[in-house]
Parts: sequence; C-alpha cells; structure tokens
Amino acid sequence: MVKERIILDVDPGHDDAIAIMLAAKNPKIELLGITVVAGNQVLEKTVKNTLNVCSHIDIRVPIAAGMSRPMVREQIIADDIHGETGLDGPDFGEITVELDKRHAVDFIIDTLLESDGDITLVPTGPLSNIAMAMRKEPKIVDKIKKIVLMGGAYTLGNVTPSAEFNILVDPEAAHIVFTSGRPIVMMGLDLTRQALAKQEVVDKINTIGNKASDLFVDIIEFFTKTQKEVFGWEAPPTHDPTTVAYLIDPSIVETKSMYTEIEIWSQLSYGRTICDFFNITGKEPNAEIAINLDFDKYWNLIYDTLKMYS
Repeated sequence: MVKERIILDVDPGHDDAIAIMLAAKNPKIELLGITVVAGNQVLEKTVKNTLNVCSHIDIRVPIAAGMSRPMVREQIIADDIHGETGLDGPDFGEITVELDKRHAVDFIIDTLLESDGDITLVPTGPLSNIAMAMRKEPKIVDKIKKIVLMGGAYTLGNVTPSAEFNILVDPEAAHIVFTSGRPIVMMGLDLTRQALAKQEVVDKINTIGNKASDLFVDIIEFFTKTQKEVFGWEAPPTHDPTTVAYLIDPSIVETKSMYTEIEIWSQLSYGRTICDFFNITGKEPNAEIAINLDFDKYWNLIYDTLKMYS
C-alpha cells in the first residue's frame, strides 16, 4: 500500500484535533510533521493545544510553530467557537512532546526540498504558513504534489455573509496559494456542514473506550455547545477532518472543478472564495471544490481509525 505523505498545518481548534488524530493513526497516511499557525486562537495557544493533543495520545512526529499573525490584515480569532484556550473542554495532562527548533515555514521548505515531489500539504487553518513558505522559497512550489485545505465556501460564509473563517483570517495568504498553480482541493463550508457529529455518531465512538475516543467525545461535547449558541446547530460540523478523510478515501467526497479567486479588495466581500460554479467566466478551473459528502463512509472511517489507538 502506497501511503499519502502529508504535512498537516493546523490551528487547534476542536476539529483540528480530530484531524490530527485521524492523520496520525490511519495506515493510509504518512504524517511527516505538524506545523502550527495562529488562527482559532493566538499562536501560543494553538501550539500548546497541538502539544497537548499529541502528548495525550502519544503522537510522535515533528511539530513546528509558525506564523503568529496574518501576512497583511489585523489578527482575528475564534474564541466564541473554540473558547479562551482555543481547545476548551478536554482535560490534558503533562506535555511530553517537544517543538521542533525550526520555524514552521522553514520546516515546510526543508521537507519539500528534500522530497521527490510526493508530499501533500493539508492546511486546516489560515494559509499563512503555506503562503509564506512559497514566498520565502519559490522552488518549493513545484515540489508540492497537491494542497488539500479546509476553508472557503461557494455559498455562505460563517464570519461574514461572504467569508469563511480560515480564508478571512488571511485572505492575502489564500490568494498566494490559489494562484500558485498547484492542484488544490477545497473542503469548504458547503461540504463540511454536511459532516455533522450527530448524537448517534458520538454515542458509537464513545463505545470504543480508548483515550482517542474519549478525547473525541470531550471535544464534541464542548463544540456542540458553542456551535448551538452561535449558529443554532443541533450537531456541530466537523470541518477539518474532512481533508484527511478525503486523502484516505477520495470516494467519501464528491468534488467539482471550478475557477476560484480570493477577494482581497472589496470591503463587503473581503475574504470570499469566489468559485465559478457554472463556469460563467470560461476560465480554466484551478481547484476541485467539495460539494457532497458520503456521511456514513466518513463517520465509519473516523470510527475505524480511532479504534486503532490503544
């Protein structure tokens, strides 16, 4: 079996934590490292959350801290959704893993330059680390196999009527990534809002009874509360794990090729992913945009992977 070699770029975040658990254990993924960016909370907190998750379930891969701010705009965070720590809810013990001494941007550059062009980047937060790596060392761009990201929407935003959080946090970084010429698969809100952690799903995962499944249940308990308060969801959407699930089994997600631009000039639509669903412009598509999720396959994959933890 040929494994998908990935760098996971995260800003934990409750759903990022689930993506980490999925990527670290599934036998179809080779997790080369985790890079961390500011997003759901400030960098100090997203780094601590990453170290907590990896220590808690004994994930041993390089972890590198990256960009603490967006490339241009002022910083925003999502404490209304993810809480004061960025990962409120679970109780973690002692941190037993250490940070890589390299900056995340340098880790990405070094790893790609040493590769055979077979590494997929999987950003589940703002695209600041990825874009800065592309700008610092343009030679890496041709080394990227593809980019499978969580962000954007071809319909409704979740921070403004136009924009999704990850893209709005750093639209200029997203512009760099979407104009890089590399293959892109976008798991936007249109897809991730189908990946709801319904109670029957949570109950089934709770029967596993290991540290990973217990962590999942604690994560969803808090996430359900805030998603209900802010958006009225009865069950929270699990945005970020859809990226890793797609790489494990692409049949879980249906995509559509679209030409996609990032709005970086408009005051009203700043941060919008403008996806040409009907090919009105006639421009060559530059991204595969996720549109439909196989709900049962998705949750069975997460269940089966979490069972692999001791």
